[in-house]
Amino acid sequence: MSRDATTAFARSLVDEWVRHGITDACVAPGSRSAPLALAFARDDRVRVHVHLDERSASFFALGLAKESGRPAILLCTSGTAAANFHPAVLEASHGRVPMIVCTADRPSELRDTGAGQTIDQQKLYGDATRWFHDPGVPTDRPSVAAQWRAMASRAVASAVARPAGPVHLNLPFAEPLVPTDEPLVEYDGRSDDRPWTARGHGTQAPSVEMLDALAHLVADTPRGLVVAGWGAGVRDTTVLRFAEAAGWPVLADPISGLRVPGTVSTYDPLLRSAAFADAQRPDVVLRVGGPLTSKVATQWMAAEVGQVIVDPDGAWLDPDHHASARMEADPELLLATLADAIDVPVDDAWMSAWRDADSAARTAIDVLVDGWDDPFDGRIARDVFAAVPGDGRLVVASSMPVRDVEGFAATRDRITVHANRGANGIDGFVSTVLGIAAASDGPTVALLGDLCFLHDVNGLLGAVERGVDATFVVVDNGGGGIFSFLPQADLPDEFELLFGTPQSVDVAAVATVYGIPVTEVESAGDLVPAVRAAVAARGVRVLRVRTDRHANVARHREVWRAVSDAIPR
Repeated sequence: MSRDATTAFARSLVDEWVRHGITDACVAPGSRSAPLALAFARDDRVRVHVHLDERSASFFALGLAKESGRPAILLCTSGTAAANFHPAVLEASHGRVPMIVCTADRPSELRDTGAGQTIDQQKLYGDATRWFHDPGVPTDRPSVAAQWRAMASRAVASAVARPAGPVHLNLPFAEPLVPTDEPLVEYDGRSDDRPWTARGHGTQAPSVEMLDALAHLVADTPRGLVVAGWGAGVRDTTVLRFAEAAGWPVLADPISGLRVPGTVSTYDPLLRSAAFADAQRPDVVLRVGGPLTSKVATQWMAAEVGQVIVDPDGAWLDPDHHASARMEADPELLLATLADAIDVPVDDAWMSAWRDADSAARTAIDVLVDGWDDPFDGRIARDVFAAVPGDGRLVVASSMPVRDVEGFAATRDRITVHANRGANGIDGFVSTVLGIAAASDGPTVALLGDLCFLHDVNGLLGAVERGVDATFVVVDNGGGGIFSFLPQADLPDEFELLFGTPQSVDVAAVATVYGIPVTEVESAGDLVPAVRAAVAARGVRVLRVRTDRHANVARHREVWRAVSDAIPR
């Protein structure tokens, strides 16, 4: 008697993934993916997010995983649909975000024959995935359910194992693609809703030798710094305990989630002062997470400064090739143990110089920018960072927003900050924000530029109906603001055409087309109340703040001069 293997295969995967704690699936419509799409839709334990644009679906899945820590399932039909997932797969790979990518495919006999929507999908994403598997067309054979469920379990384990990242399952389906009247192949899982293959979670504990080496380093090097970048993986209280015990200041990029009171918030403008940079160069840096966003700071540390990079995954996050040591360990365990173990005399003058300079710089920045009533990109970043509610999320776009938050944001109590800093692109940002909002219990606020907003405008399709709370603060400066700070700005004949790229599209009109309300923020002082009002109103909203690209460069430089003048000599 013939049995339906295709439907059983799809349902076994979905059931197994639910047993592993997966709650969300992002589906781009298509015919060849129907078996798995129907299995998701008919399982009320899974939230199904449908996106017409595969790129939007993939970055939405990225956002879900960033916020929840769990992989979302990403599903599309065969052909170029799968290729549209590639940018998000790359970001997930470099940013260590778990994701399970399911690309439906034609059976092998239809490949390389001119069949419609058929491309070579074998290892389509290259080395960007943690695991690739093509199980072939589902068939009725002995013990097949065990194979299906083991594959589903391995996909989860591979996605969340260190370093987390994307998994690619290429799933060929033969017609019929919808359930038949035939009985299903047996696909039962283990009893008591247990996963087929459970995975134990562990930590990368530091060795005794590692702890001893770092303890001696702290004792022998009073002029040290702790630097925290994205993916730091350590609690702020632990960092501050270690810093106090060692007598080392903490330079925390806001996207590390560690820019709390007690850390240095103004290091980027401070290090633009040659006198301060020379006087306060450390002898050693202990870095957790990725490099700082600030190019000024990373170049300053690269020159004759010993850098110890702590990373639980052993990743080689050293673009300047100046690391003197790399340690594979959980930074939380490492710093917590060291904070309790070290007892060394600290250089009070070293700590005081950083604290006094930071205080003076913060005052100089705030006094100057608060005196400008027309909106300025740096103040916008500072104020948005401060305005996000304690239970909310801030998502910062690459290009100028992430740099302005780093350069201008003050310290504040714990705040969760997300950014796509794996590959540092602006693509898919709107969809990432909406995915984060869908996984979050609190409001989500995003800071982005006009080009970033327009680049992923398809992400707004259906956003109002998704039941999420997301406020987009769009800095509309009529083009690519970051290029005005680069050497390309000195090429007047080609600059606007190739780099400034001013757009005639009205950001507010675009948002309105998608049914999203827009608030125009005319005055700098109106931004924080506008953010708070948008968050309180809930739903998806856009705040547009117009700025001038040319004035923005001049004002940044004015702030840097003011900080340099304010530093205690």
